[in-house]
Amino acid sequence: MLQRTLFRASRQAAHPVRRIQPAFAPISRAAPAIRWYSDAAPAEAKKEGEAAEAKVDPSAQMKEQLEKKDKEIVDLKDKYLRSVADYRNLQERTKREIQSAKDFALQKFARDLVESVDNLDRALTTVEPSKLTSPDANSDLVQLHDGLKMTDSILISTLKKHGLERFDPSEQNEKFNPNLHEAVFQTPMPDKEDGVCFHTQQKGFLLNGRVLRAAKVGVVKNS
Repeated sequence: MLQRTLFRASRQAAHPVRRIQPAFAPISRAAPAIRWYSDAAPAEAKKEGEAAEAKVDPSAQMKEQLEKKDKEIVDLKDKYLRSVADYRNLQERTKREIQSAKDFALQKFARDLVESVDNLDRALTTVEPSKLTSPDANSDLVQLHDGLKMTDSILISTLKKHGLERFDPSEQNEKFNPNLHEAVFQTPMPDKEDGVCFHTQQKGFLLNGRVLRAAKVGVVKNS
């Protein structure tokens, strides 16, 4: 037994055992890769931005801001002037409407009143002038006529103060006006001009310059 052991030891000494490496070496786990970032690019970009800002002219910025403010002022001024003009137009329109309402508020009352004025005027024309001027004229009739005439004058004067006026086209031989007159009949009259109102059948009335009732007239027509 001892001899075998010595023999093996001598053989190993004479022929050392070569260590055989495997064909495929085990893959070792690689260390994680580390990335390195540089601060050079952001620093350069920042410097470029600062340089661009430094190149901007402060006076140009101020001029741009002033132009913007000037435009805003012009717009606000235009809006203000328009508002003032609209307000003044509204005032004028309201004033005209109020005045028109005042002027023609009595229109219906005036229409009813002219009938009474017509009756009073008709009563004055029923008495012939010769009966009032003759020596044997009735004194009571003369006094009554004078009283009615005075009442008619006072009434017409009072109505005129409130814008109601009576007009008689035949007194002034006025030309026929379709806006003021209503032609009841036409007749030839060689001694008068064609188209003249020679007879008034019913007197007309104006209320503050507006025709309340047209005058009914006879018109000359020679042609």
